Amino acid sequence: MSTQRTILITAGLMLSLFLASMESTVVSTGMPTIVSQLGGLESYSWVFTAFMLASTTTVPLYGKLSDLFGRRPVFVAAMAIFLTGSALCGLAATMPQLIAFRTIQGIGAGGLLPLVFIIIGDLFSLEQRARLQGLFSGVWGISSIAGPLLGGFIVDQASWRWIFWINIIPGLAATAIVWFAWIDRPRAHNVPPRSIDYAGALLLTAGAVTLLMSLTDLGASWALPTLAGALALFGALVWVERRASDPVLPIGLFRDRMFLVACGHGILAGCAVFGGATFVPLYVQGVLGTSATEAGAALMPMLLAWVFSSILGTRLLLWAGYHTIALAGMAALVIGAFPLMFLDTQTNRLLLLISLGLMGFGMGFSIPAFLIAVQSTVERSKLGTATSTLQFSRSIGGAFGIGIMGVILSATVVTNLVAAGLDASTSLNNLIDSPGSAPVVQATLRDALSAGIRGVFVVGFIASVLGLLVTLLAPRGQIAQMSAERERREGVVHPAAEHGR
Repeated sequence: MSTQRTILITAGLMLSLFLASMESTVVSTGMPTIVSQLGGLESYSWVFTAFMLASTTTVPLYGKLSDLFGRRPVFVAAMAIFLTGSALCGLAATMPQLIAFRTIQGIGAGGLLPLVFIIIGDLFSLEQRARLQGLFSGVWGISSIAGPLLGGFIVDQASWRWIFWINIIPGLAATAIVWFAWIDRPRAHNVPPRSIDYAGALLLTAGAVTLLMSLTDLGASWALPTLAGALALFGALVWVERRASDPVLPIGLFRDRMFLVACGHGILAGCAVFGGATFVPLYVQGVLGTSATEAGAALMPMLLAWVFSSILGTRLLLWAGYHTIALAGMAALVIGAFPLMFLDTQTNRLLLLISLGLMGFGMGFSIPAFLIAVQSTVERSKLGTATSTLQFSRSIGGAFGIGIMGVILSATVVTNLVAAGLDASTSLNNLIDSPGSAPVVQATLRDALSAGIRGVFVVGFIASVLGLLVTLLAPRGQIAQMSAERERREGVVHPAAEHGR
């Protein structure tokens, strides 16, 4: 492939990666304003949860579909679904509509991220990919930092609807670049197609959604039957995955202690950190009374610390044990999550920023440590499955965490407002869009929202402590030793050793 085509495709892939990764953060700073206009505080968390569930559970399907039908048509289909969802989100008139359209958007995003890296794998050699890794990591870091700031700026200067519509022009440009510049490799006709685990993906999605629905109101008459249905779906999932030739959820890998601990860490850390990233803008804008832009800026310490500590942590792995680095990261996460349980209307903003920075530092240290440790211990034939499942564990942990936190937030706010004799249904509308309302009412609304958000971060702190305890269970050892042990098990012979025989 010519150099010009390669540069064009790389630019299109970087743009696609930027859009898909930014979408998880750009919405958070617009959500307080969206809720104030559309109503539905009780559905706040579902705007994030629906996107995360849809994008997470569809990832394995896109990879296998691209093997069957080629990278280019599947990439274009994923981008078309993503952009359709983005356009519809900007047109949403009610919160249920927005949640439904975010689900469509998530289905598309679930294809963009894996296909970007699959095409990179087709396009570049191993040495070239190693040199380009910093470039694509930089795109992820910039999008994570720019997302909250851009979302806040758009909400303050235009309309929250543009945080969705802004995807359309760059998305069409990326699609055109990949469509005209990328040439799919011819597929061998004598190779049997890989089976696609549709049943596993369907059961996983249905079980996760049903479980979250049962947790939204445990006191309702339908909650326990729904919970029982969720458990039945997960039981069926285990049965199906044990028999699937290429399962979405690799049950056999969970017998490996390292992999099991890493997934447990991913679920709990994802719950703690994604919850913080989701509800901090609501606190900053709704309780402290700042603008949406300032609410977005509040997330910068977490995101900056995450990016820079991940670079530092991976370098430390060359001479320090992964167990030590992961424990240091989780300790930082616990320390950072602790002060957030005491947020109120008078909290020092510097304390908030330091806490979020420590949480980002914790994720940047612990996630790469576990990822590289798992990649150094699992069988090479299962490397891709193990890596994608680790990513899945963090996303599903974040989805469940945000869902549970949203239930606690809604219940606490409503209880406090009803106790104060106020109409809960107009709470955020009065708080964010009508700052001129009576000071007594404003104070009551802020106190109610503050109490709800404290409850949210209690869940985050508990999840971080449990994540630290799970990390303590990880097997000890150096990465190099683990990799050498795997090669010994698999009978890998290095060229130098072979030459010396």
